Amino acid sequence: MNELSQLLAITFLGNSLLRWGLALFAFLVTFTLLPLLRGYIATLRKRHAGGKHATAVEGASLLADRTKRWFLWAVAFWFATVRVLGIPPRIELGINRLMIVMLALQVGIWLSAAVAFRLHRRRGESIDSDPTGALAIVNFVAAIVIWSLVTLVALDNLGVNVTALVAGLGIGGIAVALAVQTTLSNLLGSIAIALDKPFVVGDVITVDQDTGKVERIGIASTRIRSVNGEQIIVSNTDLLKARVRNFGRMYERRVLFTTGVVYTTPREVLQRIPGIIEAAVRAHEKARFERCHFLAYGDSALQFETVYFVLDADYLRYANIQQAINLRVLEEFERQGIELAYRTRVTLATSATADDEEDDGKSSSRS
Repeated sequence: MNELSQLLAITFLGNSLLRWGLALFAFLVTFTLLPLLRGYIATLRKRHAGGKHATAVEGASLLADRTKRWFLWAVAFWFATVRVLGIPPRIELGINRLMIVMLALQVGIWLSAAVAFRLHRRRGESIDSDPTGALAIVNFVAAIVIWSLVTLVALDNLGVNVTALVAGLGIGGIAVALAVQTTLSNLLGSIAIALDKPFVVGDVITVDQDTGKVERIGIASTRIRSVNGEQIIVSNTDLLKARVRNFGRMYERRVLFTTGVVYTTPREVLQRIPGIIEAAVRAHEKARFERCHFLAYGDSALQFETVYFVLDADYLRYANIQQAINLRVLEEFERQGIELAYRTRVTLATSATADDEEDDGKSSSRS
C-alpha cells in the first residue's frame, strides 16, 4: 500500500500520477458520454416522428448530427486539463482561448443548420429544390452574417483588436452599400418576398395593369408570363411598392351580371324573372346563388342584377358556368315570351309636332 501511495505521489510536469490518472479518466468519460448523448438525441427523431413535438425533436436531432467529433475531443481535452490538472496560467489561458474559438466554430455550424432547418420547414421542401432560389439567397445571407460574427469572436479571443477592424469594415460597407444601392434594394426585396410570400411561382397576379403567371423570383427581379404571351420583368423593389392582386390565393370567384328586359314587360312577369335566374344558377353544383333583384331603370331596359359565387378559382370553369346560365335564361325567356332589351330610340310625335309638319307640307305645295 505504501509503495502504491508513493507511486501515485510521483509528480510529472507538476502533477502527480494520481491526478494524471484522474485526467485520463475524465477525458475518456467525457469523450464517451458526449457521443452517446448525441446518438441518443439522434434516435429520438424516429420515436417522435409525426408526434406533437416532432418539429422540436427533429431540430434537436439535426443539431446533434451537426456536432463535430473534433469539438467533442476539444471539450474532453479542456475538461481533463483545465478542470482536473494543474497547469501554468499561460498554458491554461491558451487552452481556454483555443476552446472558445472551437466553440465559436461549432456554434456557427449549429446556427447555419438551424437557419437551414427553419427555411426548410417554412418552404415545405428542401432549399436545394427551391425553384425560385429566393430561400437559397436567405440562407446565403444568413450564413454570411453568422460566419462574420464567428470570425470576429475568434479573432477577438486570439488577441486581435476587432474594434478597429469593425470600424474599418463599417466605413467600407457604407461606401459599397451606396455604390450598389439598387442591387441591395432588390436583394432585400427578394428576401422579403421569400419570407413573407405574398405570391409564389405559379400564382397568377396583377401588377398595375399587367396580369400574368409568376415564372421565377430572382435576386433582382421577378419574371411574369403575361396572358398575352410576352414575359414581363419587374424589379423586386418596384414589385413590393406596387399593389399586387394575387388570383392564386382566390378560393372562390364572385360574379355579378345584369339582365335587361323591355319596358313593356308586365309586372307579374317581372316578379317571375328573379326565380328564373336563380334556378339557372342553382342548377350548377360549383355555383352558390347569392341574390337577384330588379334593381334599376336603365335607359332602354328594366335591369335585374344577379350575384353568385363560383366555388373555384379557375377562370375557365367560371366562363363555362356563366355561358350555361346565359343559355338557360335565354331558353326560359323564349319559352315564356319574355323579351330581352336592346338599345332603342323612341320618338313621340305630339299634336303640335303634327301641325308643324302639316304646315311645312302646305308651304311646299304652294311653292
